Amino acid sequence: MKSYLTAASLLVLGLAATPVLAQGSAELDEVIVTGTRSTSRTVTTSLAPIDVLSSEVMAKSGKQSTRDLISTLVPSANTSNSGAGASFAIKTVSLRGLGGDQTLVLVNGKRRHNTAILFVNGTTQNGQSPPDLDLIPSSSIERIEVLRDGASAQYGSDALAGVINVILKDDAEGGRFTALAGMTGKGDGQTLQGSLNYGLSFLETGYLNLTLDARTTNLADRGAFTPNTGVLYFPVAGKPDPRESTASRHTAHPGSPQSQLYSLAYNGGYELESGIKLYSFGTVSSRNTAAWLTFRPPSSILNNVAVYPDGYVPRLILKDRDYQFAVGAKGDNLLSFAWDLSTTLSQNEVGYYENSLNASLGPASPSAFYLGTLTFKEWTTNFDLNREFDIGLTKPMFLAIGAEYRKDEFTIGVGEPASYVLGGYVAPAGTPLAGQLTAGGSQGVSGFPPFAAGTFERDNKSFYVNVEQSLTDNLEISLAGRFESYSDFGEAETAKVSMRWEPFSGVAVRGTASTGFRAPSLQQQHYGSASTINVALPGQPTQLGPSQILPSDNPAAIALGAKPLEPEESTSYSMGLVMNPLPSLSATLDVYQIEIKNRILQSEQLGPNAAVNAALVSQGLNPGQAAFYYANAADMTTRGVDFVVDYKTDFGDFGAVRWTFSANYNKSEFDRITAPPPQLAAAGLVLVGRARIGDFTVGTPREKQILSADYTRGGFNANVRVTRYGEVLQRNSVNPILDERISPTGIVDLDLSYDVTDAVRVSIGANNFLDTYPDVVQPANRGGTNPFTYFNQYSPFGITGGFYYTRLNVKF
Repeated sequence: MKSYLTAASLLVLGLAATPVLAQGSAELDEVIVTGTRSTSRTVTTSLAPIDVLSSEVMAKSGKQSTRDLISTLVPSANTSNSGAGASFAIKTVSLRGLGGDQTLVLVNGKRRHNTAILFVNGTTQNGQSPPDLDLIPSSSIERIEVLRDGASAQYGSDALAGVINVILKDDAEGGRFTALAGMTGKGDGQTLQGSLNYGLSFLETGYLNLTLDARTTNLADRGAFTPNTGVLYFPVAGKPDPRESTASRHTAHPGSPQSQLYSLAYNGGYELESGIKLYSFGTVSSRNTAAWLTFRPPSSILNNVAVYPDGYVPRLILKDRDYQFAVGAKGDNLLSFAWDLSTTLSQNEVGYYENSLNASLGPASPSAFYLGTLTFKEWTTNFDLNREFDIGLTKPMFLAIGAEYRKDEFTIGVGEPASYVLGGYVAPAGTPLAGQLTAGGSQGVSGFPPFAAGTFERDNKSFYVNVEQSLTDNLEISLAGRFESYSDFGEAETAKVSMRWEPFSGVAVRGTASTGFRAPSLQQQHYGSASTINVALPGQPTQLGPSQILPSDNPAAIALGAKPLEPEESTSYSMGLVMNPLPSLSATLDVYQIEIKNRILQSEQLGPNAAVNAALVSQGLNPGQAAFYYANAADMTTRGVDFVVDYKTDFGDFGAVRWTFSANYNKSEFDRITAPPPQLAAAGLVLVGRARIGDFTVGTPREKQILSADYTRGGFNANVRVTRYGEVLQRNSVNPILDERISPTGIVDLDLSYDVTDAVRVSIGANNFLDTYPDVVQPANRGGTNPFTYFNQYSPFGITGGFYYTRLNVKF
């Protein structure tokens, strides 16, 4: 893998950093730690665009998760709300139209691990295993710094779109208790959340800040009730079944899942007499999530009436156990260098369970299954050095160098045999499906079979250098380079140059040019499983069908043209302007272009057909399925614009209002699509088709605008925010008539609070105050005996409508 920066890249100037004021913080000159190794950079002097979300701003939102806070307050951030199977449990946040795993997440500047789950049915986020921000309790966060700029040369793999750095609280005294209760406008999705944050000091120089957080959420069900339209649940020739008139057609339950989440976070430190500072931080989380999948009618080949006489809806349960622990030491005088040595150990483990049926086992099939366990471990060790050198220019040169060692491990634990076997049961005479071989494996997620199980490892060694230098009083430049060596795919080199020029006081032009890379995740390389999911066969409406995910090195995948995955490579350019013409007014405008080569995508549904059947049978896998695998399938370019204006009006005794308008326009295009390998072309199959192209070009809104007003008078505060999402399209694989459209929509959030005393604040509010829903799905895409939902799950603001809450904050 080669690095490259053209001469023209070095001349690119100007990408404005979004001032802290743009997100409602009180100070423009707050020191930041993201995007620089220097300890004296502020938002206004940063050489790259930084959004800072303060704890004060986050406290004025009814959002319960860290992920939703970011996607609500940052215009270029979006949350994917669509998905089925295991993808329902984790939602992702993405920057600048790229994937969730193309944004690097840090905690206190140290790399955060990814989830073990691979999004197989995540639509616009298919094939990704990003960090799970929900497992960081929001009450433990002092601020969040969002770097909207490619940063692989500074931080390593995954930082193609930018970096999210979560800074934990370090208060050594006092605390806060927060309680929230709420529900949706339809009276479901009841949520209770309580958090306790407390800081304490010890041994004169030590501190420890602790956060406990508990949240429970009930199912918000937005399934459609479909009357009997003549489609039979109980087809018995010549004899109508009286149950047809009374059978419930409310058999789909999409929305938000039922969940219970318990989290602990800590952040502590101690300074030795020698001046060396010891520190440690971490999080521990336990989450159980349960959701209904897709209805199997009584007459389906996926059912056995001896077990479920009225059909059934599979219920998938995920048990998520997660931790991250970091320990380190740092000082100020190692051969005149400031130094920082740390190591971080983390793990995400997800156990899969299901209540359903393996129809191929006949009436003897169990109704509860253990499907297996996915585990992802990461161990990262960093050693960083920095100091200033006086070389005779306007200011000293700042130099940072460092090294990192990282080891990743991904384990697939096999499920119980009943969850994946093909039992061979044939429907008996006298039944609607007499003589047919029934479907194997548990419905709708099959257990992990022995061929997919195993432990997969790799390690990575990297070295970086970063130089920052002021050439004149108003012109400065930064250069960064990084070398990485992976045990499984080789070496990578990246570079970045940034410049900032301030021709007039309060007016600055900034810019960056960089190369980046993202290593294929171990999950993408090795995940393998089967499921029965809603798939779109060419020219047909969406329907249930068995599908098999194949690792790219599996012989069946190789027989279908799969090749070993290679890293994604990126080249980013950005330029912009930041202005502070008045003490109360700030504005930023920046444009960007991100080119990604060898982007890893999930293939289209391959088959089922004779070629796919032959490949599956050759490896002892069930025929009659579709197959998927991951491939470096395309080159893409993303272009966009970010715009932010912040203004404060002071009305004296009548209070003050902080106005903020922010907007993002973002467009992604395919520059090249890998031609189908000969094995697929001969079978009339494509690697990337119309539906997959649509997911990445029109499956998320190209436009997003946020207008907010934050009014304060005495102890009263009112925060009103209107977010407008642009049009979204869900493309059918072949037929444009079956495309689904989500119209541009405005969502209103409202939070009203009052300080009863200096220590007690009460609030009421609403996320989606007007209880707005996305467009309904056209009848042809709702299924026959198996209706899905009226509301399109590609909606960037979800399908559950308004959420109304009350909140209590107590300081002590």
